[in-house]
Amino acid sequence: MRNAGKIRAAGAIAVALALAGCQGIGGPPPRAGGPIAGTPPPSNGFNGDWMSTDGVAISRFTNGYFETLATDTGNKLAEGSYTQTGPGAVSISVTSLIRQTTTQVNCAMVTQTQLNCTSSAGAQFSLVKRAAGVS
Repeated sequence: MRNAGKIRAAGAIAVALALAGCQGIGGPPPRAGGPIAGTPPPSNGFNGDWMSTDGVAISRFTNGYFETLATDTGNKLAEGSYTQTGPGAVSISVTSLIRQTTTQVNCAMVTQTQLNCTSSAGAQFSLVKRAAGVS
C-alpha cells in the first residue's frame, strides 16, 4: 500500500510540474539585449520542483520534460512530457516507471504556487511549488 501512495503522488507531481514547464514555452520571443548566448532561460513560473501535497514525491519540470522522484529514496518514479493547452493549462503524458503505463493528466495553475490536476482516470491531486534551494 505504501507503493500505491507513492505511485499516486508521483503521477500528481509529474502532472503539476508538467504544467509548470509548459507555461513558459509559448511565451514572447526574446527581446534585443536579452540574455547572453549560453545562459539559462529565465524562470517561467512552471519550471522547477513541485511537491505532492502528501510529501511523497517531487516532480521536476524543465522545458517540456519532467521527472518525478520519491522524496525518501530519490528513485525516479515517473517521467514524461507536457504541452501547454491554454493560458495556465497543460496536458501531461506521464509514464510510470513502476507500472510501465502511460496516463494523460490535465492541470490548471490556480495560483503561482499551486497546480490542480486530474488524470484521465478521474483521480484529482494538487502540487505545490517548492522555493528555490529547498531540499
